[in-house]
Amino acid sequence: MAIAALIIFIVFFLIFAVFFAIDYNRRKNSNRKYHKNEVIVALLLLIPAVVLAFFFVVLPIIFSFGYAFTDYDLLSPNDIKFVWFDNFRMLFKEFANQGEIFLSFRNTALFVVLVVPLQITMALLLALFCNNKRRGTTIFKVCFFAPVAVSLSVTAFLWLVILSPNPAGIMNSILKNFGIPAQDFLGNKNTVILWMVIISAWQGCGYQMLIFLSALGNIRKDLYEAASIDGAGPFRKFFTVTVPGLRPTMLYILITVFIGACRVLIQPMLLTGYQDRSMTLSYYMYQQGFTYRHVGYSCAVALVLTIVIGSITFLQRKLLGEKKK
Repeated sequence: MAIAALIIFIVFFLIFAVFFAIDYNRRKNSNRKYHKNEVIVALLLLIPAVVLAFFFVVLPIIFSFGYAFTDYDLLSPNDIKFVWFDNFRMLFKEFANQGEIFLSFRNTALFVVLVVPLQITMALLLALFCNNKRRGTTIFKVCFFAPVAVSLSVTAFLWLVILSPNPAGIMNSILKNFGIPAQDFLGNKNTVILWMVIISAWQGCGYQMLIFLSALGNIRKDLYEAASIDGAGPFRKFFTVTVPGLRPTMLYILITVFIGACRVLIQPMLLTGYQDRSMTLSYYMYQQGFTYRHVGYSCAVALVLTIVIGSITFLQRKLLGEKKK
């Protein structure tokens, strides 16, 4: 593995050098001045990021792609054989038989469909609320962003206390005042995904709120003034001025929230454990790779998931992106 990593690093470095040489020739043949010292400084600043990106991003992707076609077992790393498409056949066979991977896909799809619009809507509403110069707005911004700064593991344990099935739990104590018996919120297959959606949207919307706030500040004020002169009300201003001004930002947030939702892992792991009612694709891959030690099969699932996410993201950019004139 070390020799393979070294060979891949050398190839990666050569590709990087080729691109640098191409850029160097373009610069040299153009009318712009070429400052060697500036280039050396730029390269020295770039090398640490490139090395980190190689070892923690590029190399794992390459190895994962290769392992997807092998029978790699975690306990026998030196006994790897190519099985070519056997892992993918097993994957699609289990999906067709509605096995664990089918349940994982169903739960993940349901989670994505619910959390993406909810989280984006919450972030936009919070941004609109904070997009003013009234006193106390900064305090609200800090409060809305606070869940983002807290570890997702801590957030999950916090909600475990809130949603405890014990009659003395926080949520059940509130329901008791209305004469409602204690509920097992996370043990109910009909509500567990909904609670995962609420927790995820609450924890993550503060980050998207800041992005929306930045985009709202870049919308020209004279557009709102012109809309007011034309007699437009608040709702018409929102749909004719604010929404078009937020379109590039909205696309970016949509893509990032969608990708993050497809990779949900911590919430089901800490809230419910490995259960059919809450198992997601990322959690299924984790179990296959680290619990059952089927690394090759886990990498095959990861490769298929990557292709699906990439295809949907590409369609989102095509359908919702700016049209070239």
